[in-house]
Amino acid sequence: MKLAEVEERIAGAAARAGRRRADVTLVAIGKSQPIAVLREAYELGQRLFGENRAQELVAKAAELPEDVEWHFVGHLQRNKVRHVRPIAQFLHSMDSVPLGTAWLKGPGLAPPVLVEVNIGAEPQKSGVPVSDVQRVAGALVELGVDVRGLMAVPPLVDDPENIRSFFRDLRHLRDRISKTLPSITELSMGMSDDFEIAIEEGSTMIRVGRAIFGPRMTRGTV
Repeated sequence: MKLAEVEERIAGAAARAGRRRADVTLVAIGKSQPIAVLREAYELGQRLFGENRAQELVAKAAELPEDVEWHFVGHLQRNKVRHVRPIAQFLHSMDSVPLGTAWLKGPGLAPPVLVEVNIGAEPQKSGVPVSDVQRVAGALVELGVDVRGLMAVPPLVDDPENIRSFFRDLRHLRDRISKTLPSITELSMGMSDDFEIAIEEGSTMIRVGRAIFGPRMTRGTV
């Protein structure tokens, strides 16, 4: 468990960018990790966890204390919304107006969301094309979805430093869109290999699993 080390790295990256540690939200990604590992992080003070599979989110939420805040960070199919929406307090992967319509269904106010952007124009990845983000975000807001910002998973690169331009592009996109949609302020970008660079480029939320918990467990060992 390297939660304290990750916290130090977050603080260092924030300081280098002239920011405060409090400007960055750490989402601890528990994907494929056993519940005991998440409990250990909880005991160390972590209260915000993320999952990318609906079934795993439901199972782990039933095992951890009620004061945990859950974020759903994976691709969400409309037929899984009914499982995720009652638990997740933030959705990082809103990628279409039809999904937004499904997200609004159910009792109470729908939790806030981030629009997922396919920042590298990769055909195998979900997310809204850069050229269409303004339209989709506007349509979601008009529909009544509480859109708070943007999220992206940049392409894999050999040198993490080469990912900086993608983070910068996402920040510039956020800045442009926020001129007409002022609720869009958050930037969910940065994972285990590159979260320090993401923070230097303006990330407000980082999604970190392996750097905290170590390698993912196989299905047979969870």
